[in-house]
Amino acid sequence: MQYIHRKPTKCLSALPTKPDIVRRIADVFGSFSVFMARKTASTLPEEDFDAVAEPRASSRSYEDSPLDARMLDLEEEGESPFLRGQKRVPVRRGALPRKAADRVKLLMVVLLVVGAIGLVVVSLYRYGTQSWRFRVDSSDNIDILGNHNVTRAQILETLGGDIDRNIFFVSLAEQKKQLEDISWVESASVMRLLPNRLRIELHERTPVAFVEVNGRVALIDAHGVIMDMPPGAQTTFSFPVILGMNDSEPLSTRVPRMKIYSELVKQLDSTGAHYSRDLSEVNVSDPDDVKVTVSDPKGAVLIHLRAPNFLGPFQLYMAHVQEWRSQYSPLESLDLRFEGQAIVNPDSSAAHAKGAAASPNTTAENTPPADPESLAKKSPSAKKSKKH
Repeated sequence: MQYIHRKPTKCLSALPTKPDIVRRIADVFGSFSVFMARKTASTLPEEDFDAVAEPRASSRSYEDSPLDARMLDLEEEGESPFLRGQKRVPVRRGALPRKAADRVKLLMVVLLVVGAIGLVVVSLYRYGTQSWRFRVDSSDNIDILGNHNVTRAQILETLGGDIDRNIFFVSLAEQKKQLEDISWVESASVMRLLPNRLRIELHERTPVAFVEVNGRVALIDAHGVIMDMPPGAQTTFSFPVILGMNDSEPLSTRVPRMKIYSELVKQLDSTGAHYSRDLSEVNVSDPDDVKVTVSDPKGAVLIHLRAPNFLGPFQLYMAHVQEWRSQYSPLESLDLRFEGQAIVNPDSSAAHAKGAAASPNTTAENTPPADPESLAKKSPSAKKSKKH
């Protein structure tokens, strides 16, 4: 029987993904090569394994320990002989650009804030206009300050429509206008006091004279506004009566006349003598012939003056009135409009017929008129006026 020598079979194993761990054991088994592999690995023919293992084995150094060889083999496997570009990671982009998205977010925040503020405002408006707490219940909720000659009844008559009305629906401008339509009220202010009160502050007009209009006596201020006598007034007025006024005249006509009257009073009181207290009537309808009636226990005297010079002629009258009374009796009127001349009783019919006059040597303001007796010797007309 003939025996044929067979070469020993080689066990070949390979891992699915990593190279096999090879260990040379030629010193033990001679020329045979033994390969150790995992039990679960599949076997390959020897020729295939040699073709794969030879290139790798040539790059290894077997002088090192088996563990170092294993570590070296794993490091070499991770390296690539080719330079490849890094794969770009895909970035997920939104539907809008970043700036546009930020603007949309900001807009949403603004709309949210505005909506919240609007909701608060609407709620407060509904509460303020519909709540009973803000209703003017009665006239006791109206405070009035500064009224001396205007009665409370007059004011409430003007504001009567605001009773039982919401305080926010009261028109302050309209109520101010209606209050200033009262003749005694120069200015007015209306204020709301929450929750349901009104405060009215009045500044009344200051009368400066009486005025006779349509057969009745009223008061008038420096701006020509005519005021009725206040009912039940506690104040006592002492003024001269201005003649030649009419309430049907426009205010533009009365204003310049009152300026003349104010200037007259100002000049007569400028020296501290308060001559204006002696005036009983004043007619300022003609600036070139301002007629003032002076009260006197011996009889009232009508004096003709010319604007704007009032003080000098009036001082002349006060200095010589008693002298003229003794010479010209009765002394009813004087014309002092012309500088350096005094005309006695120009309004009497006898004076108009005979032209009685007195002419001083110098100006009437500085020098008293000449003695009536000397005037009578020089002027026949003066003699005739003296007899009267």
